[in-house]
Amino acid sequence: MEKNIKLCKAGNRKAQKALYDFYSPILFGICRRYLKNTADAEDVFIHGMFKIFDNIHKYKGDGSFEGWMKRIMVNESLMHIRKHKKLNLTVEWSQVNDSQDPVILDQLAEEDIKDIIMELPEGYRTVFNLYVIEGYKHREIGEMLGISINTSKSQLILAKKKMREFIKKKDLDEKASYNERYK
Repeated sequence: MEKNIKLCKAGNRKAQKALYDFYSPILFGICRRYLKNTADAEDVFIHGMFKIFDNIHKYKGDGSFEGWMKRIMVNESLMHIRKHKKLNLTVEWSQVNDSQDPVILDQLAEEDIKDIIMELPEGYRTVFNLYVIEGYKHREIGEMLGISINTSKSQLILAKKKMREFIKKKDLDEKASYNERYK
């Protein structure tokens, strides 16, 4: 990969295409997690790829190259959200119950999880992705989104609560469907 990065820095089109082909599923997946609309995710992905190739000379080999590219895609996704939509990050303290935090994803298939995440309101989905998937701390999320640490924490708690509701509804729908078939 080092050789390919050097060739990309030199402007080699074949190396750029190879890098694009190899990483595009991963990087587009990041955009898709943050943006519900596929067309928006595609726009952000393309813009992010341009940014990667325009700034590849800034990558000095500190940390993983994939991590560097992922960070660019996350930042591009967040910039798109900020620019085109207003994040609704309200704290609804009456709905927050910190003691309820079971692992809700253990028994779900990957596609089910992706579908549930995409159903979350944008603010919940953004904080959930940044904390659970990207591994940022609440302090970092607060700085990235211009919110307090407590707002970040409450958004995560509310996202998990909403996910539990979706799962419960899905289970009830599946049981009803099963009962219908086998009456």
